[in-house]
Amino acid sequence: MPPDPVRPFRVACAATDTPQRYLAVLAYDGTDFCGWQIQAHGRSVQGEFERAIEQLTGHRVRAHASGRTDAGVHARCQPVHFDLPVRPEPARLHVGLNAVLPPDVRVLSLRSVGRGFHARYSCIEKEYRYFIDNAPVPDPVARRHRTWERAPLDIAAMREAAARLLGRHDFAAFAANPNREISGTVRDLRRLDVRRRGSTVEMIAVADGFLYRMVRSLAGFLIRVGRGELAPAAARDILAARVRTARVPTAPPQGLFLWRVRYPPAAFRADAAPRSGGDGR
Repeated sequence: MPPDPVRPFRVACAATDTPQRYLAVLAYDGTDFCGWQIQAHGRSVQGEFERAIEQLTGHRVRAHASGRTDAGVHARCQPVHFDLPVRPEPARLHVGLNAVLPPDVRVLSLRSVGRGFHARYSCIEKEYRYFIDNAPVPDPVARRHRTWERAPLDIAAMREAAARLLGRHDFAAFAANPNREISGTVRDLRRLDVRRRGSTVEMIAVADGFLYRMVRSLAGFLIRVGRGELAPAAARDILAARVRTARVPTAPPQGLFLWRVRYPPAAFRADAAPRSGGDGR
């Protein structure tokens, strides 16, 4: 019988009056998940992570991520916080979770934080990256992490269009469902770059927050510009219209990565109060 991976890491701590909050940074391959959030049907990252915590500690928790990645979307940096009624040593908990998690999810780091920290509401900036395999024949090795685009893409035109989208705007035309955005559809798009490395085209998007499927919509629009189907100047017209149309398709999920999430240093203080607002994307 193979050794039990849980026994060496089983946390044996007395319950405390005040639960301890932990911050874990996850990386995962989203190909075989229905997304971050637990759903009635399908395998979710949240479900696997919460199950691992319960298996390891014996306590059922609710894990809160910085954002809800969709089915097929990956993460290189997904901050997640959770509370435990016991206080295991973070390094031991870190090793134990990676011993029981499936191979397509890993905890990159884990630390204890103050009760005021919130993975979603304390966030002040997010970075996503979208990768395109722009070659005549798709690379079978990259198919789970790149979106294939056969047509040669005009990178200069894509960059020109991207520059017209920078700044604080109403991005309703780039939201899959603007009516579901509780905090409105205005966002500050601080960086939108497009660059090529060999046959790989990479889009980098940085903002104070993103609307539902906004990054994939930006990618879909820029791909159309790169094909020559839309002029770069169309970016301003689409923004001004504030209505989603067929000019802005949603790019496939497999090319998208949640790349970086930034918090102010004060968010980690013991007496920090979480910010309110944001849609979690």
